[in-house]
Amino acid sequence: MTEETTGKSRRAFLKGAALTGVSLAAGQASAATPDPLITEVQPWASGLGDGVDETPYGLPIQYEGDVVRRNVEWLTADTISSINFTPIHALDGTITPQGCAFERHHSGAIDLKKEDYRLMINGMVDRPLVFTYADLERFPRENHVYFCECAANTGMEWAGAQLNGAQFTHGMIHNMEYTGVPLRTLLEEAGYDTAGKWVYVEGADASSNGRSIPMEKALDDVLVAFKANGEALRKEHGYPVRLVVPGWEGNMWVKWIRRIEVSDAPVESREETSKYTDTLEDGTSRKWTWEMDAKSVVTSPSPQSPITHGKGPLVISGLAWSGRGAITRVDVSKDGGKTWETARLAKPGEKMALSRFYLDTNWDGEEMMLQSRAMDETGYVQPTKAQLREVRGLNSIYHNNCIQTWLVRSNGEAENVEVS
Repeated sequence: MTEETTGKSRRAFLKGAALTGVSLAAGQASAATPDPLITEVQPWASGLGDGVDETPYGLPIQYEGDVVRRNVEWLTADTISSINFTPIHALDGTITPQGCAFERHHSGAIDLKKEDYRLMINGMVDRPLVFTYADLERFPRENHVYFCECAANTGMEWAGAQLNGAQFTHGMIHNMEYTGVPLRTLLEEAGYDTAGKWVYVEGADASSNGRSIPMEKALDDVLVAFKANGEALRKEHGYPVRLVVPGWEGNMWVKWIRRIEVSDAPVESREETSKYTDTLEDGTSRKWTWEMDAKSVVTSPSPQSPITHGKGPLVISGLAWSGRGAITRVDVSKDGGKTWETARLAKPGEKMALSRFYLDTNWDGEEMMLQSRAMDETGYVQPTKAQLREVRGLNSIYHNNCIQTWLVRSNGEAENVEVS
């Protein structure tokens, strides 16, 4: 069906609904059955509402109480060193509210006041320096929208369809506007030695979560950030200061960043040897796989966001992203990858940021095998799970960017399946 035909049929459907008095939201009611929500005065229209000081810091309304982060209890031994998931199935647009952006902790979220915050730069520098929070605020700052994705996002799906919901399969991700000082600026202030090819970064929490970053990346786009979406970082996201490493795995975005050491070699810490490396079919492991490859997922319809309105106009929506640059195109398949339609990007893709895509279509009530396939500005095309397995086998956990499949049944409900 062409876009023009789809548009005409949608207009005809909506026009017909209006003429017959059909309620698209409720899927019922007719002109002969007046809707009391229209014909009768409701309580909210016959009294006064809350005053301006009812909630000094605005919170979501109670009717949206299910739009929250969730964890999978059996995934880790406890919640201190664990993860929860962004409710991507319930969001639209691309910016993730801080209050429902996923958390990943290695030793729990710590309480650290701005007044007690210190950031040290040492190692191969002319002048070892220690910055307070107030010091950082005096440097020229920048604003950038970036996604942060845990390397283990979709990791449970390597062996087959495991978790039933976009929140659980793809929710280790957020996309926020970060404000901070380029790391390059602070390294220049300390007089870094050009012979230093790496920086080692660590956090102030008990785990420290130390990671080595190539100097080339450190001087490129890494931010020392102290705001997200215009306000202070949340405690669980590294308040008061965290590192932002655009396009690279979330484990490198060290929270409560306390030390940056310039060195001539990587440290080879726990987090970059026994962890966050990719075990291949032959038992060897590849490391330094920092960049997050192009990836996408249909967020609606999906297991947590079924079709409830029956046949007719349907908006298929989802997210796409790439750590190598901007998303340029997303295709959607309704038949498990046999045929594809190009989706509409809500706006041109931005480097290392989420893109929202839509496919406006008409659903005939038949089963669908929904998939999405992302492409980025480098020409990279998101692979199938079979293509990934051909290269990496079944032993991996990290960097699973395979095409996801939702089976949408005739009743509108969806489930996670694997196409073989």
